[in-house]
Amino acid sequence: MANMVDYLQWRGDIPFSVDPFNEVDNLILSELVYTDFTGIVPPLGSKEAVSISKACNQFFTMHAEDELMDRVSSTKVAPFLMQDLIQSKRFSGMRLTGYVDEIDHEFQSQFAAVTYLLEDGTAFVAYRGTDNTIVGWKEDFNMSFLYQTHGQMRAAEYLTTQGGMMRRKLRVGGHSKGGNFAVYASAFCDKRIKNRILEVYSNDGPGFCSTIMSSEDYQEILPKVKSTIPESSIVGLLLENELEHKVVKSSLLGAMQHDLMSWEVLGNHYVLADGISESSMKLDKTLKSWVYSLEPSEREVFVNTLFYALSATGATTLDELKTGKLEVFNEVTKTLTGLTPEKQKAFKDVFSHLGRAIRKTNSKNEKKREIKRIDEKETEKL
Repeated sequence: MANMVDYLQWRGDIPFSVDPFNEVDNLILSELVYTDFTGIVPPLGSKEAVSISKACNQFFTMHAEDELMDRVSSTKVAPFLMQDLIQSKRFSGMRLTGYVDEIDHEFQSQFAAVTYLLEDGTAFVAYRGTDNTIVGWKEDFNMSFLYQTHGQMRAAEYLTTQGGMMRRKLRVGGHSKGGNFAVYASAFCDKRIKNRILEVYSNDGPGFCSTIMSSEDYQEILPKVKSTIPESSIVGLLLENELEHKVVKSSLLGAMQHDLMSWEVLGNHYVLADGISESSMKLDKTLKSWVYSLEPSEREVFVNTLFYALSATGATTLDELKTGKLEVFNEVTKTLTGLTPEKQKAFKDVFSHLGRAIRKTNSKNEKKREIKRIDEKETEKL
């Protein structure tokens, strides 16, 4: 089935004046923010903006394609979207501004955002999800016991600052943690900015604690939030999540469906599934029963201990962890021995379930890829 790249190739010649901004456009911009625009896009506070064409040329002058493809994360393909965007009438006139990319070890926060100025006169504020830094992943875990994270507060500050520098109507969005940031920022930014928000897109983004959900600010923004999750969503069901989700079909299985590139589209909209898969609901129930069996203080101790063990390896990114698997395993094992027998069993049960699911889906995904390769070879012969 088609994905966002096919959408650009098939419908990229249709301007916003003919077909207004849609959910697939959001998907593209929420993926593109995973690109490292350091030294390319003007920073937050600047009145300058750079064209998508110039940004693309500069980026691929600074980064080799082989270097990008060697990375672990599935979002490594994000920069290549620019090559399709500059060829499309729909996005070739887009400009970028307000780029921020921060890693704050003191506040255990990873935060990145960029603002796209579209030719329909609106702006799209995009928040990056979790990157491949250990700090970024720790912030995700911190959401299980903190009322608000430093990254969430930075997201609200960013929207207030960036929105105050323009008069455009705004759309806000992001993928994974970026979707959480988009909803939080839209709820808690300055009221004058909030009134100019047209839509908020959360693409498989986690939820919030009950205190935030019950707040007046959060309830005010809910009617504008558009949440989409894949059939086998894990991240999008984490924490409390009362949003009404669209469930999109994916070309992959299991946890791999978190990858936006796998989301299926038809024309200017998603291909919808019948609902969340049984395995996803079972895993969600297992995770929640485990997490909520711990007091917030216990969650904090566990998360801090776990990530202390990961940091003790000397690694700062997932790529570095990948090269030292044995050392990582030894450090995590030490961490587990510090828990009570009951909590150790709960921890192992959850990750055993995750491990089985990952192995099963990886095997099925590889079979699907092999079938696709065979079909492509047969097509070439014809």
